[in-house]
Amino acid sequence: MRIGVLTGGGDCPGLNGVIRAAVTKGVKEYGYDFVGFRDGWKGPLEGLTMELNLETVRDILPKGGTILGSSRTNPFKIDGGVEKIKENLAKHGIDALIAIGGEDTLGVATKLDALGVKVIGVPKTIDNDLNNTDYTFGFDTAVNIAVEAIDRLHTTAASHKRAIIVQVMGRHAGWIALWGGLAGAADIILIPEIPFSLEKVAEFVEKREAAGFKSTMIVVAEGARTHHGQQFRKQSASGEWRLGGIGEMLAQEVEARSGKETRVCVLGHLQRGGDPTTLDRILGIRFGVKAVQLALEERFGTMVSYQNYEVLDVPIADAVHRLKKVPPDCQLVGTARAMGISFGD
Repeated sequence: MRIGVLTGGGDCPGLNGVIRAAVTKGVKEYGYDFVGFRDGWKGPLEGLTMELNLETVRDILPKGGTILGSSRTNPFKIDGGVEKIKENLAKHGIDALIAIGGEDTLGVATKLDALGVKVIGVPKTIDNDLNNTDYTFGFDTAVNIAVEAIDRLHTTAASHKRAIIVQVMGRHAGWIALWGGLAGAADIILIPEIPFSLEKVAEFVEKREAAGFKSTMIVVAEGARTHHGQQFRKQSASGEWRLGGIGEMLAQEVEARSGKETRVCVLGHLQRGGDPTTLDRILGIRFGVKAVQLALEERFGTMVSYQNYEVLDVPIADAVHRLKKVPPDCQLVGTARAMGISFGD
């Protein structure tokens, strides 16, 4: 069997672990050949490939990013895109394709599967918002980076008696903010699933000041929204509107309403970069091994899934039809509230 591999969407710690595990198992145990498609769906669309063998994947496990490169190319938005992918897969003799990515990448995989392309999905997102899997690799690394930053910012906040806002990733789901804020001893956590009030956030800061606390730590997901449903966006140089700016807005509003000197730290792409944690390396390895097993069993149209400590498989379509968001009444939110953390609601 000849298997193609691609990585799409934002880069993520653990991607190289999946690639290495899939190639190592496939070559050593089954004698399979592998072809790497570069830059996400752009690879099979334009025939951009690289060799994948035991030598090329030997030392990549501890490295962040992806040796295959990535992009957010969507062949369904390009005239004749699907036909070009089918042609290039046939040209390179591909019997099955392992697509490693998040909601957008696997959404494309779902559509291609329905059109006869033999696809296996591997879930990847630091936001941990893919449905039908307990965790996705990259999430643990992102949370650890966020916690380390919050830990460091606590000391400078206390030294200068400031409120500090830490903006983390999370467009539609607040898992990074919730886990990072709870583990980092934040005072306020703002997530997309629980709309917040600027007045209540400022009041909470004022109450802490009156109670004698020197500083306040606020962790906010980039996609958090107010009670009025407002999200904050910035226009890029290319004219595209993207989520961003909520940290700066909060800093201005908190300082103006509470009188507390406030600073903001936007972690941005620091959360996706660098070496994967042990957990993400192990999860990536297990996902890569499972993906090859699914190809062997011809279980196409399925996605690798981590559930209750076991690596299983589910239909890709079931995993991408809706996002996995933080339930406002979940135990973790309850735990945070029990620790005196405010959600600004």
